[in-house]
Amino acid sequence: MNDEQLMRYSRHILLDEIGVEGQRRLLDAKVLIIGLGGLGSPAALYLAASGVGRLTLCDHDTVDFSNLQRQIIHRTGTVGRPKAESARDTLLQINPEVDYVALPQRADEARLHALVGQSDLVLDCSDNFATRYAVNRACQALHKPLVSGAAIQFQGQVAVFDFRRADSPCYNCLFSEASAAAELRCATTGVFAPLVGIIGSLQAAEALKLLMGIEHGLHGRLLAFDALDMRVMQSRFVKDPHCPVCNGQPATAAKECCTDGTCHV
Repeated sequence: MNDEQLMRYSRHILLDEIGVEGQRRLLDAKVLIIGLGGLGSPAALYLAASGVGRLTLCDHDTVDFSNLQRQIIHRTGTVGRPKAESARDTLLQINPEVDYVALPQRADEARLHALVGQSDLVLDCSDNFATRYAVNRACQALHKPLVSGAAIQFQGQVAVFDFRRADSPCYNCLFSEASAAAELRCATTGVFAPLVGIIGSLQAAEALKLLMGIEHGLHGRLLAFDALDMRVMQSRFVKDPHCPVCNGQPATAAKECCTDGTCHV
């Protein structure tokens, strides 16, 4: 690292868990972000500020005026522009050292596999089950870590699937595609603006730790957050032996104490 980088990332380098070596890993890392909306906005901002070497920004949508209430990477002046390009322009102002690849397109199965294969880690910041299941399949097949987030109304959740590990469950183990619940959209049900900032920031935190090799994290756990009552709950999950995606070992639910001292499944 040069002197400017040592200064820019000095507060990371001061942390014993990160240091110069951890920061170098971030500078060499390649991350794919699917969705530059409410979750992708804070996630991308923190990954860029932290010096992740290459960020691939994939989103087929354009910026709408109603997005500005929560999608903090976009600006009033970018309404009507592709979200991937709007996000790239904002990120360039925060950290011009990062290599940004803006993809204003919907990735089909083949394209998604190619993008995942070129990345070290994937953040699923999408807003629909079809994309989540497709991203899960690609990451599992290519053994790439996946950080998944979701948020609606006042409820959010984050889960980590480290497919570099043979024992890793997948998104389908947690939420089976065969029994997917009805999908809620913020356009019809609403979403609390700070909630997506919290969940997206948690996704960024988990991604950075995975990239730096920090073992503490949410692998095999689901973190659920209720922004109305300010409750955080965690539950463990393992492979579903009948999962058609990862075909794992027998699943058993384990309880874990939450931040409020009570246990939740």
